[in-house]
Amino acid sequence: MPDRAAPLVLYVEDDRIHLILMEEVFRTLPGWELCCVETGAEALAALAERRPDLLLIDMNLPDMTGVELRERVNADAALAASLNGARWVALSADNPTEVVRAARTAGFDDYWLKPIDVPQLQAGLRALLA
Repeated sequence: MPDRAAPLVLYVEDDRIHLILMEEVFRTLPGWELCCVETGAEALAALAERRPDLLLIDMNLPDMTGVELRERVNADAALAASLNGARWVALSADNPTEVVRAARTAGFDDYWLKPIDVPQLQAGLRALLA
């Protein structure tokens, strides 16, 4: 993980309601920095500039799936190496076994279901970045 005082979280989500909810959750976590983007392409551009400690990725983005985003990062050796130590969490309302398995195989550390349960989200965030 990068050496900085405030953990940086990249949230990739195209649903405005979920973005607003996540922004509100992060208001309860002083000292944490949240960066939000809405597409996989925007996420890749953000990763060229910043190195988050945690990536929260919606599995159904408008331009690619969350698994495809993770695979693109994995395919870029320099980018993948620069994110070594970052935690990856898939977020989705879909919970079929094959989708969860694909996320885990691609390198996601966890798979959280929507709708977001705020207390569980806060506990999960703290646990991942403890």
